[in-house]
Amino acid sequence: MTASAPPSPHNEAQARAALARRALPLLDLTDLSDTATAAAVEDLCGKALASGVAAVCVWPDFVAESARSLRGSGVRVATVINFPEGADDIERAVSDTRATLADGADEIDLVLPYRALMRGEAESARAMIAAVRDACAGRLLKVILETGELDDAALIAQASRLSLEAGADFIKTSTGKTPVSATLPAAEIMLAALRAHGDRPAGLKVSGGLRRVEDAGAYLALADRIMGPDWVSPSTFRIGASALHAELVRALEAAP
Repeated sequence: MTASAPPSPHNEAQARAALARRALPLLDLTDLSDTATAAAVEDLCGKALASGVAAVCVWPDFVAESARSLRGSGVRVATVINFPEGADDIERAVSDTRATLADGADEIDLVLPYRALMRGEAESARAMIAAVRDACAGRLLKVILETGELDDAALIAQASRLSLEAGADFIKTSTGKTPVSATLPAAEIMLAALRAHGDRPAGLKVSGGLRRVEDAGAYLALADRIMGPDWVSPSTFRIGASALHAELVRALEAAP
């Protein structure tokens, strides 16, 4: 039997570019670093405008500046609440949500009180999501499950179902602040929960540790397999990343 020839560099570059074209509009271009500055956020917004990503995701202190920079562009402003600790303080989470929405946030990424869930206190976790859902007043709510900290597949499935039942528009893998962030097995469990959730459409955001074009491709392929080839769009699938953006842009520039 004759072995098949390896893909040519030309074809490989084209395939990477095709993946980059698909992934770039799904990106939540993110700066949640401990050293984030107004200048860095201004640069982030400039990159977002130049490349047509879905959203920027920034600390609450930078929401107003980002909203001004991106006004009228179609690029949305996301921010984080109860981040990264996943504390149990519902009143604080609601107050912070209302403040960031007043500053111009379009999307809220809320960390689930995952330790409460691990202690068997599912109703307190559900109560926080429901309260923040009400405070969002129609804005997009993504609930971060922190899957790398949950003990097993059953807990990830429970967190996914609970979040969707309480009103999450997206379920999100990770904060990117723990030793284990997004993984394909966790994303598969979350996609299965989305497929089984018949009440209303909802989406998946994978975040933390995605740095290569191939990383994005692996999650896109997983979503295509479980949800169907026409499911992925910015309204159903997001990738939270910072370093990945540069790799996607390089892949497009390198295409023949």
